[in-house]
Amino acid sequence: MKKKILSIICMCLVIFVITSCGRNENDYSETNIPTETAQVSTSYEMPPFTGFPLVYDAAETILINGTRVSTHLSGFTGAGYIAGFEQDGDAIEFTVYIPYEGFYDLNFITASPYGYKENRIYLNGQRIGVVIAEEATFSDSILPRVFLTEGRHFIQYRHYWGWMFLDRLEITPSATLDPEMFNVSAQLANPNAIESARQLMQMLADLYGTYFITGQYTDYGVNGAEFQVIRDITGQTPAIMGLDMMDYTPSRVAHGTVGHTVEHAIEFHRMGGIVTFCWHWNAPEDYITGTWYRAFFTYVTNIDLRRILDGDDPQGFDLLMRDIDTISEQLLRLQEADVPVLWRPLHEAAGGWFWWGAAGPEAQIELWRIMFDRMTNYHGLNNLIWLWNGEHADWYPGDAYVDIIGEDVYFGERNYSSGIERFLQAKAYTYPPKMVVLSETDSLFDPDLALRDGAMWGFFAPWKREFVLESRVPPVYSERFTERSMLQHVYAHERTITLEDLRERFPERILDN
Repeated sequence: MKKKILSIICMCLVIFVITSCGRNENDYSETNIPTETAQVSTSYEMPPFTGFPLVYDAAETILINGTRVSTHLSGFTGAGYIAGFEQDGDAIEFTVYIPYEGFYDLNFITASPYGYKENRIYLNGQRIGVVIAEEATFSDSILPRVFLTEGRHFIQYRHYWGWMFLDRLEITPSATLDPEMFNVSAQLANPNAIESARQLMQMLADLYGTYFITGQYTDYGVNGAEFQVIRDITGQTPAIMGLDMMDYTPSRVAHGTVGHTVEHAIEFHRMGGIVTFCWHWNAPEDYITGTWYRAFFTYVTNIDLRRILDGDDPQGFDLLMRDIDTISEQLLRLQEADVPVLWRPLHEAAGGWFWWGAAGPEAQIELWRIMFDRMTNYHGLNNLIWLWNGEHADWYPGDAYVDIIGEDVYFGERNYSSGIERFLQAKAYTYPPKMVVLSETDSLFDPDLALRDGAMWGFFAPWKREFVLESRVPPVYSERFTERSMLQHVYAHERTITLEDLRERFPERILDN
């Protein structure tokens, strides 16, 4: 039945994008909303609706733990603003009344005298997203496209980074999504890309906006514990295998590591699967100040990327080129086996926790472009589809160097929300829009909620080990992040693509017969 539905939906690709993603936000009364995401009591009286925006003064909310009303900073409205977001548990709770069901933008008017800060938003007890405050004066901090049923809801603004001030919450209906956002080009940044890479990108573009391709990270290939437990529970196999070039890095090899992920990638490709690689780039030996096997983290290195790129540390530049050349040799092995790779280096740079992001956006952009040129033009690597995962518009290296945009979103334990705010954030990095994928995650999102919200991630790939496993030997599934029932729901869904679906729909990809 699943295959028959897949075939019917595939013929209706264009119709779906226009009719589903372009629906008016008031047309969702038929949607079945899980109770844990919209549990609203009816034992109350709705206040009269006087029009949008709905405005709620933070000084009149419920204060939790250390939050307090203050008036020291100018520019607030009402009785004051809320300060005291300084420790875990500090929060405030708004009680809001929604006049009709639909999508709404939640605009938290905040000030952040101490620079960029992120804090978490909860709806009726469930975390639904993160909002950013970075202006010293009171300004907009918007969580877009939140689905709210008619009636009363409880919205909490909780400390995460904290150290900001909150004046009020304004709620307005969301704009309808533009269906053209799912119309993406299959043209690759490398004009000399090999045919298998072109075909893969075309397939991804054709499926985008209608299907979610399943993925999973592992260190041990198709027989790794992560893949085993998913097969045992669902009877299906992830369509995308996520792997890491980490153990091929010279400073790790010097300590005895031996990489095997290239062999795993070739094996999975021959089965008809898709391969993506990240690279936890261990800093060169001369720049490691702490535990050697954690030397991709900024805190255990003293590498100054800005100084290296400015020419003030020529030895450092030579070592970086050595590392890029070493990894290029492994990628060339994949090219020789005709394996196209969704290549995701320098990931999560904007976070700053990895050394390649510690020197700021300009240095990361320059390093990305150097790597692109070195791998493409010097080594002739034409099997790469460049997946940028820098996670902030200021860090984007440019359309000429990027094929796909990835976001790493860790929702929290058993949180199956769609991640629509991060999806829309990534969509806004560039125009015309690029394909956006969920390149790393913890909990699986519910496809029904993603379809409702319009968060059409091209693929998703949960991280490995404890995010999927209770133990590796013997393989035991962990329900800490995604319950078995949700895993089964996701893999049986008519809009998800598994390895078995790929093999049936694209038999020409299978090389292991």
